[in-house]
Amino acid sequence: MRIFYGVQGTGNGHITRARVMAKELNKVGIEVDFQFTGRAFDKYFDMAVFNGYQLRNGLTFAVEKGQVSYFKTLLTSKPITFVKDVQKLDLTDYDLVISDFEPVTAWAAKSQGVPVLGIGHQYAFKHKIPRSGSDPLAELVMKFYAPADIGVGLHWHHFGQLVLPPIIEIPEVSKEAIKNKIIVYLPFEDTRTVIKHLSPFKNFEFHIYTPEVVASEYDFIVCKALSRDGFQQDLIDCAGIISNAGFELASEALQMGKKILAKPLHAQMEQISNAAALQQLGYGHVMNDIDTAVIDHWLHNPHAVQITYPNTAKILVEWLQAGMPKMTADYVDNIWNTVDVKHVCN
Repeated sequence: MRIFYGVQGTGNGHITRARVMAKELNKVGIEVDFQFTGRAFDKYFDMAVFNGYQLRNGLTFAVEKGQVSYFKTLLTSKPITFVKDVQKLDLTDYDLVISDFEPVTAWAAKSQGVPVLGIGHQYAFKHKIPRSGSDPLAELVMKFYAPADIGVGLHWHHFGQLVLPPIIEIPEVSKEAIKNKIIVYLPFEDTRTVIKHLSPFKNFEFHIYTPEVVASEYDFIVCKALSRDGFQQDLIDCAGIISNAGFELASEALQMGKKILAKPLHAQMEQISNAAALQQLGYGHVMNDIDTAVIDHWLHNPHAVQITYPNTAKILVEWLQAGMPKMTADYVDNIWNTVDVKHVCN
């Protein structure tokens, strides 16, 4: 079997998920070629696992001051380049296309009659899961942005639907959490504003990972450049994370038992829905805007949830090797029956 795998590169979560899938596909000898879109080419990092990957422009949403800007998205999108990229991508020699919500790959496969398997959190939204902040444009994006013949949705809980647990890679090293150590990942927010809101909490140690590193005048607030390895090392022994409401990082935090404070992007249905799910499940706290009072309350609340998820990537690779049989309720239930949820204190 030869697979072409398209990955949305706008957020690090899609790439993180693809790293885990790449390792499991490689273990069984499945030949895979990867393509990434949606990010400036010089902004990709820690990509060695993908063994010579392709980059294209693709499509992405512009974010300004923590909010999706549809106007700026229209100004910065390159529809002619997108169409050309779709037309140039030759998928003749591939048996299957996998799309992690990546539009160039999905539409190229659709135009060439190559079967498309969608794997990712976005494909869970075809099911009855918690959703909020929806509008007609958001629904159109979910339906047509990266269409798939078969969609395998991922979520933190099944909600009685045919969705699978998250695809997560957890470091083998386990350390006791440092109770005052907090990881901050708010890449779409102004870092100086974030520092300002964290500055009153001198008894805590904040590690801010940001695309644009700025100087911090506080010794308890450190700004760091994006790094997969560095971030993972800090995540291992932190007590909690403050982040946008992206799916993959929250998944990792839940598996590692880290408390979560999520700030969803405004006008981004997926993140607003993720925040709603975290609240509904009791898996995390939410603030709609960066709010010092909310941060204060969360910092002094030790409650966290630790969830042991199965190796979903391995399960999916075995399912691929079996010919992708229809996922039944019993099949999905058996997977979720291995999930263990514990309430802990950090």
